[in-house]
Amino acid sequence: MSEHGDQVPGYRVIRMEALQDAPAAALADVEAWQAREAYPNVLAGGGPVFGVAEELDSGGWRVLSRFGNMAPQSSRDTLAMTFRQRAREAGDAGDTATQQEWLRGAERLDREKVDELTVHGRRFRVVRADQFIRMGPTGPEPPRPSDPDPAKVGHAHELPSRTTGFVIDPFTATGMSEGILRMELLSLVRAPGTAPAPVRKDSVRALKTHPGGVLLPAEFTAAEYADGGWQPTQMTNQSPQGARDTLTTYLRVMAPAMEQLDDETRAEYARAADRVDAERCDEIVIDGCRTRIVRVERLVRIGPDGPEGPRLSDHDPELPTAVQEEQLRAEGLFDENRVVSEEEAEQQRVAEEQAKEFLRLFEEQRRKREAAEGS
Repeated sequence: MSEHGDQVPGYRVIRMEALQDAPAAALADVEAWQAREAYPNVLAGGGPVFGVAEELDSGGWRVLSRFGNMAPQSSRDTLAMTFRQRAREAGDAGDTATQQEWLRGAERLDREKVDELTVHGRRFRVVRADQFIRMGPTGPEPPRPSDPDPAKVGHAHELPSRTTGFVIDPFTATGMSEGILRMELLSLVRAPGTAPAPVRKDSVRALKTHPGGVLLPAEFTAAEYADGGWQPTQMTNQSPQGARDTLTTYLRVMAPAMEQLDDETRAEYARAADRVDAERCDEIVIDGCRTRIVRVERLVRIGPDGPEGPRLSDHDPELPTAVQEEQLRAEGLFDENRVVSEEEAEQQRVAEEQAKEFLRLFEEQRRKREAAEGS
């Protein structure tokens, strides 16, 4: 018998329905079910990611930023920028009182690690999402045919965000396969020995505090097979082509500049990048290592008061911006008359040379792509 009897809270309900009237959604549901057989194991896909959401009067929480921050403080900074944008809009409209209210919210975020604020009658929250990948005998799951991938090579960054504007609402109906996946993910906790004790403790606690959940739009990353396992090599992108573009930029720009590759290796990396561009392939061998574009699921857990915020055990090393500035001034790092050491001067010189090489290689890549598009 349920602990709630017949009165199951709405945030714990997963509404599943047939999708015959939506062919694309129905196809995605079929592919999701097939993925359960080809990639039966669900594994943690790296650490949590964070974004910002605003509570809606109509129910649910609307996402205001892409879930790409690896630590909560970056999302707090994003929220402060959101408040300042709204302050500018209020100022342009001549509403000084509202403008000042938004600015007070931003200034508080500049000084405090606050994960929820109510400003101008609206509730805002830093929201946490766990990441997962499906794994099978051949490795992690690649993009599915139904995953949106409309961008041309080199233009994925121009796509609008699939997550910004998404409404986190457990009452929204979903397909059968996604509903089953949500149930699977909601039951997962960190196994003993796989994480520090505080991380596992928070994982177990979340089963009770935030037992419901919603899946965000899937994202994609590149992962490399090395030392007997698969490891992500980049942050996630909102489309498969975005992950490919990031991979080819690494091969043509980042690796040559940062790793000081010899001419032979540079040429090999460039050929691999050309193949990824030409074939839009999702797997390639680079320097003897398999690299695959991988699909990443992201789950926001939900409790009686809405989506889960940062946990005490989450990595959160950064300080609010105003506190950082005060510390730097106290250490004399903002002193214009401070004498720069020889070590600092050498580090600055290396950084400047590296930046020049980045720009040269990036411009070279841009010209090459423009020539290919014009041919």
